[in-house]
Amino acid sequence: MADDPSGPVDEYGIPIIPDPSDAAQRKRQAIIDAALAEFLREGYSAASMDAITSRSGVSKATIYKHFGNKERLFLAVVGGILPTTYNDLKPFNSTIATAPDLRAALITLTLDWTRILLRPDIMSLRRLVIGEIDRFPQLGQLWYRVSYDMNNGPLIEAFTELSERGVLDAPDPALAVQQLVATTVGVPQLVRTFRPEAELDDAELTRQITSGVDLFLARYAA
Repeated sequence: MADDPSGPVDEYGIPIIPDPSDAAQRKRQAIIDAALAEFLREGYSAASMDAITSRSGVSKATIYKHFGNKERLFLAVVGGILPTTYNDLKPFNSTIATAPDLRAALITLTLDWTRILLRPDIMSLRRLVIGEIDRFPQLGQLWYRVSYDMNNGPLIEAFTELSERGVLDAPDPALAVQQLVATTVGVPQLVRTFRPEAELDDAELTRQITSGVDLFLARYAA
């Protein structure tokens, strides 16, 4: 019999799923892997619990025992992977704030950032969350917070320091970060979000990012 589906949730409304015993850990991971693959391929509505059962090799009763119902499974699986989305992006607030060549540092940063965001697995996850944002707004809130904490927040700190030192003239560092992201990372990300087949070689990506950084510095370089 399934557990009560209305279990505890975190501040974003993502279900808190208790850690399983060691014996159940492999089953839990098999369920998560199968559910993520099915949700990414079919979306929430069309995803089949039967297909997840088949993919995972775990009984439907066990899936319900671990996660409660399809909605909690979706939130737990997608919400669980979002915090690790940007793990490959190295911390950059201190390197930007002390970079001897700010232009080169910003180009390198935003190129690395963009290459990570354009990875097929992250783009598929992004489209899934966008497609389900009305049904599951908590996932959008979580993604925004993860992005802010790992990317925007550290850059705001760096731009604040650079402005205090007179390297940048950015009276509103948060707005400056938003504009940098919009003119660099945001351009190829928007294209790839809605045109997955769009080709973008590294030379063109570098050209777009460099142009965006130059536009940013034309406004904010002191």
